[in-house]
Amino acid sequence: MASLSFAAAVHLRRPDVASDFGNRRKPSNLVRGKRLALSLNVTSSTEPSSAVPEKPEIELEFIGPKPAADGSYPVDKAKAVSGEKLLRSIMNENKIELYATYGKVMNCGGGGSCGTCIVEILDGNDLLNERTNTEMRYLKKKPESWRLACQTIVGNKENSGKVVVRRLPQWKK
Repeated sequence: MASLSFAAAVHLRRPDVASDFGNRRKPSNLVRGKRLALSLNVTSSTEPSSAVPEKPEIELEFIGPKPAADGSYPVDKAKAVSGEKLLRSIMNENKIELYATYGKVMNCGGGGSCGTCIVEILDGNDLLNERTNTEMRYLKKKPESWRLACQTIVGNKENSGKVVVRRLPQWKK
């Protein structure tokens, strides 16, 4: 264990003070040089520090709605801390296209009142929250794998893993 002591003398003096009209006043003799002692103790240890454990992360893959010229689907990837963000927020932060043409113009901004941010969860549904009442209302005739990105929380602060999402599933052939 190492210890360090530090002492310093500081002389306090009133600085010249300018008045409103730019006239300078003479320094006051009321404040004489006073001494201020500082003490600094530093300890170091060779023991490992108890670091804050890392928060679990969810890996996300977003598969595009239409195949490219070579027949493969474009894939965007992102990561998020488990249980902290909505799927919609993650997609917006990573500039991943979420809305079809109509949704780009008419979306509600994540309020859950339009139903335009539909995605399909291909893998990792167990890493997401359960369907909300809003999702039940908008997706009642849709497959169970379809979710509203603005209502879907990624993770639950304890789990980690991978979620595979198809963007714009309504465009499937």
